Amino acid sequence: MKKVIVNIARAVLAVVLILSGFVKAIDPLGTKYKIGDYLEALHLSEYIPEAMMLGGSILLSAMEFMLGILLLLAIRRRTASLITLLLFLVMTPLTLWLAVGNPVSDCGCFGDAIVLTNWETFWKNVVLLVMAVIIWLRPLLMVSFISRSNQWIVINYTAIFILAVSGWSLYDLPYFDFRPYHIGANIRQGMEIPDGAELPQFETTFILEKNGERREFTTDNYPDSTWTFIDSKTIQLSKGYVPPIHDFSLARVSDGEDITDSLLSLKGYVFLLVSPQLSKADDSQLDLINEVYEYALYNDYPFYGLTSSTKRDIQAWCDKTGGEYPFCQADETTLKTIIRSNPGLLLLKDGTVIRKWSHNRLPDEYVLNAPLDKLEIGQIPEDSVPRKILVILLWYVLPLTLLVIADRLWAWTKWIGEKSIQISNKQLTNKNNMRKKIVAGNWKMNMNLQDGIALAKELNETLKADKPNCGVVICTPFIHLASIAQFLDQDIIGLGAENCADKEKGAFTGEVSAEMVKSTGAQYVILGHSERREYYKETPEILKEKVLLAQKNDLKVIFCIGESLEEREAGKQNEVVKAELEGSVFNLSEEDFRKIIIAYEPIWAIGTGKTATAEQAEEIHAYIRSIIAEKYGEAVADDTTILYGGSCKASNAPELFAKPDIDGGLIGGASLKCADFKGIIDAWK
Repeated sequence: MKKVIVNIARAVLAVVLILSGFVKAIDPLGTKYKIGDYLEALHLSEYIPEAMMLGGSILLSAMEFMLGILLLLAIRRRTASLITLLLFLVMTPLTLWLAVGNPVSDCGCFGDAIVLTNWETFWKNVVLLVMAVIIWLRPLLMVSFISRSNQWIVINYTAIFILAVSGWSLYDLPYFDFRPYHIGANIRQGMEIPDGAELPQFETTFILEKNGERREFTTDNYPDSTWTFIDSKTIQLSKGYVPPIHDFSLARVSDGEDITDSLLSLKGYVFLLVSPQLSKADDSQLDLINEVYEYALYNDYPFYGLTSSTKRDIQAWCDKTGGEYPFCQADETTLKTIIRSNPGLLLLKDGTVIRKWSHNRLPDEYVLNAPLDKLEIGQIPEDSVPRKILVILLWYVLPLTLLVIADRLWAWTKWIGEKSIQISNKQLTNKNNMRKKIVAGNWKMNMNLQDGIALAKELNETLKADKPNCGVVICTPFIHLASIAQFLDQDIIGLGAENCADKEKGAFTGEVSAEMVKSTGAQYVILGHSERREYYKETPEILKEKVLLAQKNDLKVIFCIGESLEEREAGKQNEVVKAELEGSVFNLSEEDFRKIIIAYEPIWAIGTGKTATAEQAEEIHAYIRSIIAEKYGEAVADDTTILYGGSCKASNAPELFAKPDIDGGLIGGASLKCADFKGIIDAWK
């Protein structure tokens, strides 16, 4: 159930973030305008350059889109879930401020595609924040659709794609146009209000200047042409049905006459050059603008410039460009809504938007070579929404889908191959008993440095002369390790420590870290010995940390488990050894567990002279192998070396080692004399 909940939350978040990021990416200027609204509400707009706002809009859209893809495919699950949580921890309080204070009409989270009220946006973010917390708590429960080795392809391709979408939309126009002035929209029809609908009340205020005096006027008391236009604003006085287009109003600059109705009533074609602010308009294509104007004059097509700029800015534009076309005043926000380009060119026919061009894509003389009714650009393009969606599918979704399918097929064939190898290995192991056989000596706290070196040299020379039929390891006190490592032939005898610390480094007086052990030249370390558990109160959690640190430093762990006499007499031996494995090593991945050597030591038989019978030892070893199989599978269980560590000596070693699940011994007292230890080693012969 947890997995289902996490993956439902992940899917919802992915869809929302992909949609939110994409609609922002295809309209970076619209997102920039919305960021400007936020900054203005916070009284910060004058401190942030427009270039920074635009860059922020592109990065925001790219981040949201990429986060959505990462969650959808479960790529970098921990990182993606954390960033998603941080995003909604920021956005939820922000949208609460919007809902309460209403400084901005809508948050713009889905651009113009889906417009939500501020309260709808806030509650949406509350739900998404809860889902973000869910996936952050359990990121690894998200089902992954692509292997780690191929995730970089998705990340890089997604980043390139979404940035390219924003870049093209800046150069040309938004790939999808969700605004009411889209191609094919009739402006007059967009302004109509259904019969019986309650009408909202709007008021447009014009700010004009004369002789240094600024005053506000409405359409009812608009003054004569001796006043200079400064700015205009439209506000809603009362709510009601708001048509998609409610703020399209054009006043001729020359005389202040409202020509909105007459322009929309014209039959035939009309060119509109739209520039919200002429002082900020791109002037790199002035020749093409003039060519279009001359073409319009030649074919008797009306041509107007629409702007919210002052008369001074209009005159400066005309002086710079040589433009002789008439200008109309309009609301700046309306002009920014009409076309995402400054300047941009609009072509109307009978009040319907036929074409839109950014200043980078204006038609030239090679296109405008006949009357519009005979040209392709004089007709509504067949660039339908389904076709645009198909392009997105072909350029992004299809390659991504093919990559995921190929990755899954590769993973499946790899899994089949691994299973085949595991089956083969299991058969080979069962047939030839190929598990590594080891006899390991645990010197415990015995012998000074000189005696220890002497014993190690004797063992080294003896086993060089009479090579063993198994792996041999000696685990010595810390002070012996570095000295013995200098002369020990570790191709014949492996060197190990009897313990290591559960901390990596720091102020832990008297402790010896796994890194220090490794630096001496040792290859092995004994962990979890019953004496450490009993005398030094080492808990499963402590041992878990020791195992992780040992493996981090490439030490092979001999992990000890076993029951006391009371537990054996109570019949709890199986329960005890299972709990000890689960508490400290069953947290490991299969790959890491394969590096563990298990040593079963019946505590009641250590140093007591008592020895478990070969049948008792085999029974518990077989049980240990069975619970490893339950956890990691038969192949891992068959490959795991399990040593016996209870008063094993030369006399009983052959009988013990003959059992199929006993793979050697962890030897205590008998490892302190070369002859005794070699007698046990020779049991494998």
